[in-house]
Amino acid sequence: MQRVVVLGAGFAGLELATRLSEAVPDEAHVVLIDQAPWFMFGFSKLDVLFGRKRPDDVKLHYDRLAKPGVEFRCERITAIDPERRRVVTDADTYDADVLVVALGADLDPAATPGLEAAGYEFYTPSGAERLRDALPSFDSGAVVISVLGGFFKCPPAPYETALMLHDYLARRGVRDRASITLFTPLSMPIPISTETSSAIVGALDERDIEFCPESLVSHLDPRAKVAHLRDGRSIGFDLFMAIPIHRAPPVVEESGLTEDGWIPVDPATFATRFPGVYAVGDVTSAPVPRAGVIAEGEAAVVADTIIAAIRSGEPPPPYQGKAVCYIEFGGDEVAKVDVNFLSGAQPTAVYHPPSVDLAGEKAHFGSSRRARWFGY
Repeated sequence: MQRVVVLGAGFAGLELATRLSEAVPDEAHVVLIDQAPWFMFGFSKLDVLFGRKRPDDVKLHYDRLAKPGVEFRCERITAIDPERRRVVTDADTYDADVLVVALGADLDPAATPGLEAAGYEFYTPSGAERLRDALPSFDSGAVVISVLGGFFKCPPAPYETALMLHDYLARRGVRDRASITLFTPLSMPIPISTETSSAIVGALDERDIEFCPESLVSHLDPRAKVAHLRDGRSIGFDLFMAIPIHRAPPVVEESGLTEDGWIPVDPATFATRFPGVYAVGDVTSAPVPRAGVIAEGEAAVVADTIIAAIRSGEPPPPYQGKAVCYIEFGGDEVAKVDVNFLSGAQPTAVYHPPSVDLAGEKAHFGSSRRARWFGY
């Protein structure tokens, strides 16, 4: 019996545990560890932020997991020893034959001076709820939406937020009394796709949302309510909405797994430099975006590698970097991008314009995974 310990029960951890349970439930015992009692799709945070859904409606509780060969433990990880494949939590110690680190990326609001005092982050469930509660009192003024680091989860999310905020303010009849400015350090919204980026920028322009690429806010002045940019510019704000700087979780940094802040992996297999230890998802430095659907695909390769080893079969093909990304355009319409990062000489992307039909496809994307991972 192979003992597989999986750290983190997000897209990657859930997909890996599900695949092993389906294929080798009697040959692999999976211990899935996460400090949260429930899972939430990343896109659900925007539903909560703009009042489309209540938090309890989008929380998928891990106590609903009932998969052969899988044991879920709601515990906080306090130490990782990759050489011995040993994990210590606030409740127990686990030794693994195979260890998979899928702990994602943490947000670091404190890395941008003034942010915690003067702004809001909306990339965590609690942050989305806090901003949701603040929005009804915003009736006029300057809104700044800012990406504060070069690597961040879900590249389309800042633009989805701006477009959905436009709709939210328009429904309340106050859009004409508010300005919206979006700063990003990137040169375009979706760097691998000029077509997708042009469509997003066009949608921003149509709604009088100012788009400022290659622009990085360095710090905020909470008293003056001014955001200062690294290039010397500044802008006043009444509401500052931030995607904070990302970092690996401290327990990962302390483990010796990281280099330059993230875990280096073989992008074909997601093996680390430690035998029997893999890493997937946002915590790695793999040359792909940080996104749930990417982490899911990476986890599938690791799961199939473990299954092949148990069955003495051929290892799976290398990770291809293929994924589907849905983008909210407001007005109940959703666009789609089919991306492929690693199969060819250059990354490719095929853009599908926004439609109500694609909104339904996105809803099915979520419901199908909920059913696959949680059984309902």
